[in-house]
Amino acid sequence: QVQLVESGGGLVQPGGSLRLSCAASGGIFSRYVMGWYRQAPGKQRDLVAIIGSGGSTNYANSVKGRFTISRDNAKNTAYLQMNSLNPEDTAVYYCNAWYSDNLYWGQGTQVTVSS
Repeated sequence: QVQLVESGGGLVQPGGSLRLSCAASGGIFSRYVMGWYRQAPGKQRDLVAIIGSGGSTNYANSVKGRFTISRDNAKNTAYLQMNSLNPEDTAVYYCNAWYSDNLYWGQGTQVTVSS
């Protein structure tokens, strides 16, 4: 059983930056594909970025060039660096971990971009 805990959300002004963290416990972190998703009020949960066990990355078009996903296997932690934030980025951000038939989700962290 893998447990995921997100942190780093908060209120930021447009144009600002935040770094989200997703700390994992249980399982073998280095094996997992790690993903960040977000869900705005009244909308579906959408993929933001993923990083494979080997470090390959993929991003939603809406965040390319602004967000960077990374992982530190020694710390069992995945990160999402978010720059040039705009109000459309406001959402609850969730991380997940996927390996074989196993998929785990964190509880989410709120990101609000507002002046």
